[in-house]
Amino acid sequence: MISWQWLTAITAGAFAASWAGTWGALVILRRRGMLDHPNARSSHVTPTPTGGGIAAVTVMGIAWMLVAVFGPPEWRANVGATAAAVSLGTALAVLSWLDDLRGGLSPGLRFGFQAMAVLGGLIAIPGQVFQGLLPPFVDSVAAVFIWLWFINLFNFMDGIDGVAGVQATGIGVGVAVVASSAALAPVHMIFGMVAAASALGFLLWNWHPAKIFMGDVGSVGFGYLLGWLLLVLAANGHWAAAVILPMYFVADATITLVRRAIARQTLWHAHREHFYQRAAAAVGNHASVTRAVLMSQIGLVILAGFVAAVPGVEASGVLAAAVLVAALLWYLRRIAAR
Repeated sequence: MISWQWLTAITAGAFAASWAGTWGALVILRRRGMLDHPNARSSHVTPTPTGGGIAAVTVMGIAWMLVAVFGPPEWRANVGATAAAVSLGTALAVLSWLDDLRGGLSPGLRFGFQAMAVLGGLIAIPGQVFQGLLPPFVDSVAAVFIWLWFINLFNFMDGIDGVAGVQATGIGVGVAVVASSAALAPVHMIFGMVAAASALGFLLWNWHPAKIFMGDVGSVGFGYLLGWLLLVLAANGHWAAAVILPMYFVADATITLVRRAIARQTLWHAHREHFYQRAAAAVGNHASVTRAVLMSQIGLVILAGFVAAVPGVEASGVLAAAVLVAALLWYLRRIAAR
């Protein structure tokens, strides 16, 4: 049974704390002049404080731990697994925060720290991600590569106002919907709702025209923790939902990466070649592009809930999601072509 009073309290508390924390970060960053200045690869034209995602990631981690330790008995999670995921994700976010402030970390060093955090985080995944289709060692290796790619693609896709916040909110809501539809342990639904509430508190400050940017601290932190939630879904048998929920971010980032690799461009250099970036540059308004992503994400959440609730439709659901994402990419490319 779900304690709706507790659910409302923890979700509202996470939203309020994230909103207030982001406001506090905005004030401090402005006073200290910690601004992201526009350059040839930027999608913004005004110096804007960056690193605001620190509040949302911190709130999400604290709330997860409070739920895992002190929530109603039916909510309580494996405290060790939750603590491992939260502590490693927080450490990675703090490292990214220091890099936001001071710079100096090479792409190789950042990737190395991410790899260590992901390898440590494997203990927080309950079982095999691929449900026995792969030998245990191969399953773990595949999970590591998927998790690493998700962290980095989330970072790559944080390029216009609101888009990463919309994705984080959508994945959180989607995890909650899937957990409810599939009658998973209530803690999965609670973690999803807390993630969505924390992301939404930040998103209100990041909507176009953004007053603050997420920064690597936010995109890497969200990438790690949301990646863990999705892998947990897959390990609980809901691989199709785990594929569907982040499908737009995965498709845009992967296609762009492959295209840049074919052109022999340096893959880790900043650029404005993602579908959503080119569309935003063409229309000169981030909000219209982010709204298109939001509408697509709503459709993906519905499909993920459907495949979780109805046995035997996983392949059809993934195919429908692929068609939806392909339509969004076509729409963004058409806008950019104008």
